[in-house]
Amino acid sequence: MDVSSLTYHRFVQFALEEAQRRTSLVPLPAQDRFKCISARDNKSELHALSFHAPKIRCLRGLNIAGGKMMQVLDFAIFPEAEFDLPIFCANFFTGPTISIVVLDLNPLHDVITQNDYKDKYYKELLPLGKRYAELLPWGDKITSESLKFFSPIVIWSKFTPSQSMHEILYSAFMDYFKAWLDLMEKSAEEKDPLQIILNREAQHRYLTWRAEKHIPEKQDPGYPMLKKLLGESSAKDLVDNFLFNGVSFLGTKTFLDYFPEYGRQDGTISQKRSIVGKSFETRPWDEKGNFICNGFE
Repeated sequence: MDVSSLTYHRFVQFALEEAQRRTSLVPLPAQDRFKCISARDNKSELHALSFHAPKIRCLRGLNIAGGKMMQVLDFAIFPEAEFDLPIFCANFFTGPTISIVVLDLNPLHDVITQNDYKDKYYKELLPLGKRYAELLPWGDKITSESLKFFSPIVIWSKFTPSQSMHEILYSAFMDYFKAWLDLMEKSAEEKDPLQIILNREAQHRYLTWRAEKHIPEKQDPGYPMLKKLLGESSAKDLVDNFLFNGVSFLGTKTFLDYFPEYGRQDGTISQKRSIVGKSFETRPWDEKGNFICNGFE
């Protein structure tokens, strides 16, 4: 199938229209800085957008249209620190032979041990997650380290590109996006200064993890693709100041402060993708959203 027909442009259009209907989006400075990005291959088109709103620190999206070779969407919403809302996350890659997708409301705090936080945001969404988990099956092994940043309703899937699967993914994207906006509308501003600090640090920890996993030594496919399209300097600028907006100013802790298990004797970061070395081949949550451990290998 022609990959170019499976565009993610309408995903972005829906998100912007729905968000504008629910809140007031104001462009961030990065909107002007990154909205016009030229690819070296003179074929791929990159479109970036970024906004903030009363409860949203940063809503940003990067859409890459690579013709018949690839279609990419990296779309996220980061809440203001005064709200412990999950982080909306949609990472989609479609190539000629495979689509790899992650769609989730990434938890700001631990949903494996903190049942109160899990129930607050995910209890009513479990039927939604179950419906799409059946339509978009679990995408093979994933490390237990990465699962710390996923929720019980995460969609992690791999499938052969087709129009029917693309339509299912579009439906899931719309429903998850509307679910996040519903949570946003009901959320109350935190007044406890300590909890606000914890929210900010949790978001910084998430961004620090994601940013570190994008560097080429970690063999994440995202960064090498951007490096090929933009050059190393521009790709690093896009990653640091757009995709992971906030990693440089939300906190001062380093990757090894958050994840000391990756430290080497010489003080550098281990190049291994996973330190734990275990993975889950099947969905590690039951229908009630409880984490189960029989996926370890």
